[in-house]
Amino acid sequence: MKTKAYIRLLRISQWTKNVFVLLPMFFGGKIGDPDIYTHSLFAFLAFCFCASGIYCLNDIVDMEADRLHPVKHQRPVASGDISKKGAYICMAVCLMLSFSLTALAFHDSTERMMYVMGVLAVYIVMNVAYSLWLKHISVIDVFVIATGFVLRVVTGGLATGVILSHWIVLMTFLLALFLAFAKRRNDYFLQESGGPDIRKSLKGYSSQFLDQMTVMTAGMTIVCYILYTVSPDVTSRFHNNHVYLTTVFVVAGIVRYLQLTMVLNKSGSPTQVLLKDRFTHIVVLGWILSFAVIIYAS
Repeated sequence: MKTKAYIRLLRISQWTKNVFVLLPMFFGGKIGDPDIYTHSLFAFLAFCFCASGIYCLNDIVDMEADRLHPVKHQRPVASGDISKKGAYICMAVCLMLSFSLTALAFHDSTERMMYVMGVLAVYIVMNVAYSLWLKHISVIDVFVIATGFVLRVVTGGLATGVILSHWIVLMTFLLALFLAFAKRRNDYFLQESGGPDIRKSLKGYSSQFLDQMTVMTAGMTIVCYILYTVSPDVTSRFHNNHVYLTTVFVVAGIVRYLQLTMVLNKSGSPTQVLLKDRFTHIVVLGWILSFAVIIYAS
């Protein structure tokens, strides 16, 4: 039972977020390079354990609040399956594994190792501040979440030596901001419907504001993506003028998520949507395959 509880504490299902670490390798056309593939994979695993360490801390800090939540009360620390001491030890082990994997992967390049470790350290400091303080401040809370996704992409770029374009940074930030506002909207309506006081930051939001910000960030993400697909430097780098065709998958995915958010009220966990929604599976697979053809077959 303890082993299962610790696995739940790591929130392995949330590791799907760290796929952003692999984006620079994929878009850089380096997926066939064994060295870069190895570095990218190690960076992905390092970020996974780093994030799991933060999840341990988050469960410790939110223990009392989680016990009042209709779903989160099942988390290992809140339910009593794991003690605070056990969670702290798990956090320390995860963070040590994260830095150990980084050192192992980049033992032949001290400079790259230090850069990757530096980004991981920034992520840790930022998320410790988030767990203890920043998540209680409206607007700042969602910006911290979005910044965390940008740091994932930056980690992937540093690990592979692929220079990041401003487009991938902008789109990552805007997409993460959209998903964060959609999640806050779900939290807000859960609380308004008679649920527990989930987040202090919700006092700084209203239903109208969250609706507007969710729609606005969705629109900004789509516009940014369209500009990316028709950008001369992008079409030149991929040697393909048909990148814009991938827009259909992005628009379909965002529209579907808006439907889940504003009609079906199922945006409480973006990860669960990605893992369980069949429409989203088809859209993401179509987008990946279309880019694979553009990058690797053209």
